[in-house]
Amino acid sequence: MPELTVSLHVHTTYSDGTGTYAEIAQAALETGVDIVLLTDHNVLVQRAEKYYEENQNRVLFLMGEEVHDRTRAIQKNHLLVFGAEKEMVGKAENPQALVDAIAQAGGMSFIAHLYDPAAPAVGEDDISWIDWSVNGFTGIELWNGFSEFKSRLKSKALALFYICFPERIAQGPAQEALQRWDQLLSEGQRVVALGGADAHALSVRIGPFRRTLFPYQFHFQGVNTHLITPKPLSGQLAADKKMVYEAIREGHAFVGYDLPAPTHGFRFSAKSKYQSALMGDEIFPEHGVTLQISLPNRCECRLLKDGKEVKTWINRAVCAYNTTEPGVYRVEAYIQYKGRRRGWIFSNPIYVRG
Repeated sequence: MPELTVSLHVHTTYSDGTGTYAEIAQAALETGVDIVLLTDHNVLVQRAEKYYEENQNRVLFLMGEEVHDRTRAIQKNHLLVFGAEKEMVGKAENPQALVDAIAQAGGMSFIAHLYDPAAPAVGEDDISWIDWSVNGFTGIELWNGFSEFKSRLKSKALALFYICFPERIAQGPAQEALQRWDQLLSEGQRVVALGGADAHALSVRIGPFRRTLFPYQFHFQGVNTHLITPKPLSGQLAADKKMVYEAIREGHAFVGYDLPAPTHGFRFSAKSKYQSALMGDEIFPEHGVTLQISLPNRCECRLLKDGKEVKTWINRAVCAYNTTEPGVYRVEAYIQYKGRRRGWIFSNPIYVRG
């Protein structure tokens, strides 16, 4: 089945990003991204969805929104909104009312940067999600590239180091985010996980030092969401948009860190005597289920059931596991890069039902 690379949670000059649509499209075309899902703060830019093309390459721009209550003294509870097709900022004060309104409009809601700690050394507040009484959201942003950078900023010296060597930042989703996801799944919720860039391309200054804080090209080569779709993009905006959003809603996706090595080609699937399943699907274990994992390169691969490791393979590119036990199964893959073990691939679950 075809695979599409999506860079989502991208900001432009319509909020606090520095890139215009044309500049961001050029960065996406240069890096091979198929889709850019824009999410400016508390503004939904209407009638801006389109294909950008150059030579034989093209990238699809879709418009979402990052909604949050600006009246809070310290910002919390940011929600990514896709497919609602209308402005949602009027509901921002009440997260549950916001989630409900998005669902009523036919849209999807994703909790943004679950764990986004304070960085006092550079004057940044904690903007983690805190309202865990909310229910009915579509999923979570499991891995946020900019939040991970912020979590490393224990001093101004470290900030300068990571600005100069951004390829050394990423190690994987925050453990707090993984634990929360597993907790939600264990409670019986279907929760789709996405990976977001949180791209702004901000200009920063530390003393006499001035630099763009991660150009869009860098973000587009980093943490992405990869979708498995029934067919390639056709170039027809309405049909392609519908297909992309259906794949996101169903969780036919994995989070890939594409900088160390391309994650394109990863697959996690399941087969039983009468059924087959992709990431995000349910399958019943009558006569047993075989979970199949295919990786783009040999690496460390972990299979988890209900948040607990059941099998680890070392230096393998193809793995299989037979089970008759119901549970929520997901895959994590790790790769060595820049002298460190780093998170590489995080799949959405396959739900083996009893």
